[in-house]
Formats: sequence, structure tokens, C-alpha cells
Amino acid sequence: MKRRQFTAGLVVVPSLAAMTPAAWSLDLSETDAASGVRAALEKGAVAAVGLLGRTDGFLGNPKVRIPLPGFLEDAAKLLKATGQGRRVDELITAMNRAAEAAVPEAKPLLINAVKSMSVEDARKVITGGDNSVTQFFAGKTREPLAGKFLPIVTRATEKVSLAAKYNAVAGKAMGLGLVKKEEANVQQYVTGKALDGLFLMIGEEERKIRQNPAAAGSAILKKVFGSLK
Repeated sequence: MKRRQFTAGLVVVPSLAAMTPAAWSLDLSETDAASGVRAALEKGAVAAVGLLGRTDGFLGNPKVRIPLPGFLEDAAKLLKATGQGRRVDELITAMNRAAEAAVPEAKPLLINAVKSMSVEDARKVITGGDNSVTQFFAGKTREPLAGKFLPIVTRATEKVSLAAKYNAVAGKAMGLGLVKKEEANVQQYVTGKALDGLFLMIGEEERKIRQNPAAAGSAILKKVFGSLK
């Protein structure tokens, strides 16, 4: 009877977050549940890296396209008004190309984070709400990924003269409290935005997998998430 009641409840709310701790002891073992979460996250991470780590992965995707830092918006308007819009476009393109070049470096770290996740980590992903996947990856990988991304982003943007000029002006403006710390350096700004976009897309890809586990072609995914349909 308990099993039937649990299954009926899942039909009403067919989502990963709806898989309450009771699921671990009723429909699935903790090992199966954790394995399903790991499989979904790994597939989602690999898919997100593939989508973003290519030409126009960022620049052509409005969800993650990296805009100019807020402080540069007014200056950009002035530059465009004086016929220098090409320089602005060049910087925007360079910022997004930098993110696209950096993202493939994330794959090994992301996969390692998934493979080493504990049953408790999996439980937190299941019960943590809509942003639990982002929180998991950010907590485990944001700092080391930032270290990997920053040199790549720096190489890709340092060739753009406007980037260096922005850094010089924004650095002084930050000292006066006019610019946020995360926007005072183009390279650090792009690195942060690249990570935000990566984690966002991992979450989206994971949701697609959990909503249609059969399409993922994994037996454990079908077993874990198929019961949520």
C-alpha cells in the first residue's frame, strides 16, 4: 500500500525535486537513486560543454551570451555615436569567443565532481529545488574552473585594445565605488559569466534528461526517472 501511495504522489509532481527521501527506501535503493543522479548530471554536463564549447556557443545563444559589463554600456553608446561601434562589437565578440574557448577545459573537472559525489550529495540535488544542480557544480568546481578559464580568457581578450582601456578606467572607477568588483576587469568578468552560463546550461540539459529518461539511452536513468512519470 505504501508503495502505491508513493507512486501516485510522484505522478502528480513528476520532477527530480519531488523524489523525496522516502523514495530512497520505497521504490529505489539509495545506490540506485544516487547512480541515477550521477548519470543524469554527467550526461547533462557533457551535453552542456558540447553546446557551449564551440563557435557561437555563447555568442549565438541569448540565454548565455555575455553582454558588456554594465559600466561600459554608457561608454559603448558614446563610441557608437562617434562611429566606433566596430570596436564595441569586436570586444563583445572577443568576450564570447573567449568563453567558448574556455568551456571545453571544464569537462574533466565536471565529470570528476559527478563521479565522486556521495549519496548525501545526490540527496541534496534531489531535494534542493530547481537550482540544486547549479549549486552542486558551483560548490564543487567553480573555484578550480575559474583558475583554468582565466588564462584562456585573458589570451583571447588581450588582443582587443578596448579591453585594456576598459580595465584601466574601470579599475580606477572601482576605487571610487562606481564599479562592482566583478566588473572591474574584463577577463575576470568574462570568466565569471562563462561559469554562470555553463552551470545554467548543465541544469537545463539535466532537466531534459530527467523529463525524458528513455531518450538518454541509459538503463539506470530509465529505472530512476522513469518512475517519476
